[in-house]
Amino acid sequence: MQETGKRSGIFAGDDPFKIAQSWLKEAGKSEPNDPNAMALATVDIDGMPNARMVLLKEIEADAFVFYTNYGSAKALEIESTGKAAFVMHWKSLRRQIRVRGLVSIEDGPQADAYFQSRSLQSRLGAWASAQSKPLESRAALIGKVAKITLKKGINPARPPFWGGYRLNPLEIEFWADGANRLHDRFKWHRLQAGDEWSTERLNP
Repeated sequence: MQETGKRSGIFAGDDPFKIAQSWLKEAGKSEPNDPNAMALATVDIDGMPNARMVLLKEIEADAFVFYTNYGSAKALEIESTGKAAFVMHWKSLRRQIRVRGLVSIEDGPQADAYFQSRSLQSRLGAWASAQSKPLESRAALIGKVAKITLKKGINPARPPFWGGYRLNPLEIEFWADGANRLHDRFKWHRLQAGDEWSTERLNP
């Protein structure tokens, strides 16, 4: 990146969501698997942190959207705090994006449309899985999928316990690897969703 006193090169632009979309699109050409994978972090009611990999499904004009079972551990932790964070790391690009913010449910037509876009096997699996709950055996799960298939047929509707979450960020950090570990880091931050963004360069 050329130093001009302002953000330039891969960091250039006035909209962090467009920068994130650009980076994700570029990663899609170089990452061998799941360029939209992100490590999602939440905390439980006791303040104990938790993290797991999920797939980012959409970058909207002011939010990041992902989907899961509403009875899962991550969903229950989001419900208790209304907050989450995630990081996306692309080894092929030597870049990462870190995001922290407020989370709301996407439980309408957009969630229905995304569910219908999934493979039939994934839709049936969503019905069959009591995500994060104890499981007797894999055979028991396969058996449940078979029963669901007979009951729901080839076009199952979205389960009422499965849908989306929209993360509206208060902080977004763009990080790129630098020579001698002198990395480039720029943080976008605001006090609440909808506010104007402030940006600053961070030490590596």
